[in-house]
Amino acid sequence: MLAVIEHVSRRIRVLGATAHPTASWVTQAARNLAMDLDDASRHARFLIRDRDGKFPALFDAVLADAGIQVVLSGVRIPRMNAIMERWIRTCRRELLDRTLIWNRAHLLHALREYEQFYNTHRPHQGIDNARPLQPLPQPTTDEAAVTRLDILRRQRLGGILNEYHHAA
Repeated sequence: MLAVIEHVSRRIRVLGATAHPTASWVTQAARNLAMDLDDASRHARFLIRDRDGKFPALFDAVLADAGIQVVLSGVRIPRMNAIMERWIRTCRRELLDRTLIWNRAHLLHALREYEQFYNTHRPHQGIDNARPLQPLPQPTTDEAAVTRLDILRRQRLGGILNEYHHAA
């Protein structure tokens, strides 16, 4: 699986999945990423990647043509790209460890569903409980509302997940 994440908003983009990644497959995924960013009128300045041999020089050249500078992570330093490493761990724990994947098409379907969930629904505590594709919530300035926070808790999936809503 090849995925990228925007560090500012924590928006994830799943670029594809294959059982046998090759240099040409990775390069095509880079082209698709550059086109997707261009279509969305988004601009990335840097892409942090590891030193895997699956990333050819053409991968870096495609991204350089799109104005994206590739930064190589240090050898055996997973904390250098900690945000992506955490997403991989979260995806594995919340999705892949709980789902029996039948084939590549099923994997892509499950990843697209999880990508949509992650970008539109799942709150991110590191960015003020905002969702990547939703605007940031307005700060509460009313003193009475701050001192009286009524939180409603709804259990999902038999209590495995909990959703919290502020009661108005």
